[in-house]
Amino acid sequence: MLTCKHTLLVMLSGILLGLGAMPSNAEARELRYAIGQPPKALPVIAGEAFAKAVGDYTEGELTVKVYALSLLSMAETSAGLRDGIADVGFVLTPYFPAEYPHNNMLTEASMLLQLMGEDVKGREGMAFIPALSEYIFQHCDACLDEFKAQNQVFTGLVGGSSYGLVCNTPITNQADMAGKRFRVGAANWSRWVKEMGGTPITMSANEMLEALSQGVVDCIVLSTPEIDNFGLAEAVTDISMGAPGGIFSTAGQNVNRQVWQKLSDDQRGALLRAAAVPAAMVPYSYHEREKEILGRLQKKGIKVHDLDPDLLAKSEAFITRDMDTIAQYYEEKHGVENGAQMLKDFRVILEKWVGLTQGVDSLEEYQELYWNEVFSKVDPSTYGLQ
Repeated sequence: MLTCKHTLLVMLSGILLGLGAMPSNAEARELRYAIGQPPKALPVIAGEAFAKAVGDYTEGELTVKVYALSLLSMAETSAGLRDGIADVGFVLTPYFPAEYPHNNMLTEASMLLQLMGEDVKGREGMAFIPALSEYIFQHCDACLDEFKAQNQVFTGLVGGSSYGLVCNTPITNQADMAGKRFRVGAANWSRWVKEMGGTPITMSANEMLEALSQGVVDCIVLSTPEIDNFGLAEAVTDISMGAPGGIFSTAGQNVNRQVWQKLSDDQRGALLRAAAVPAAMVPYSYHEREKEILGRLQKKGIKVHDLDPDLLAKSEAFITRDMDTIAQYYEEKHGVENGAQMLKDFRVILEKWVGLTQGVDSLEEYQELYWNEVFSKVDPSTYGLQ
């Protein structure tokens, strides 16, 4: 539907055409944005901010309607975006190991954050998400080709805060983990659980509440804001946040390739500018809410535990070894030939972003940093068109 402002411009264009002026080719269009999370979840709130930014940056030529937990589920979004059911999609790449091996290998390296000292504490997602987005945009053609093969255009990542253990039983040491069942969302956490003596269980995030409530799992490897996002508080009794660490990241606003290529350069540029909004908003908001949520849950009687130093030391040793495991696994299973070098190169960029985020103390400052360092360097006149 045309806006009033746009209708007036079209009328004026028609008048000017009779005087030899060229007509405007812009057409208003609404894009369908599928997010398989509940309406009050932080990624959905950030998705609404993305939608507003798109409208603002295009002056209404493009609008976005957010479909939260309705148009496509988390498991359906990759194929649904590929097939044009949605125009924009929140694609959880770890759900699809065969389709996105280069991307998933890099996201599995997020536990590297546990090895970077105190400077990154409380800012893990703020460092990791832009570092990985920068690496994919600027240094990983194979990553971009994986999205291309799924008829998608990558427009940056989103992700949250550090992962811990959200449980219905106390976990403080390795003996507590023995024989317990842990829901995990990616292979790195699965390997960690096995190393610590537990049993990893894979299931959709939409099934976590029922599984924890009914004792199908004893713990969920998760960040604390997700307790609110997925309504888990009623099933949680104990939380331990010192390990395993790492964060969950995913492609936040991938665009259907045909949709992307039909847009003008200015419209594609506006989508990239708007993508910087949720890309910054999600990790920043997760970290802002982390302490608030833990404090609130403690007041409700949920216990927050420190982990035994021996378990933490064993966890760090595992992470160091696991970088080689990740590279070897993705080479043998998915044909990723240069995984070890990719992880080495990415670590340099991650260390850079640990430093860049140290002086950031507002969302606006973080978003501008993200835009300047990452999104502004993507050329909308060529990106996603080959």
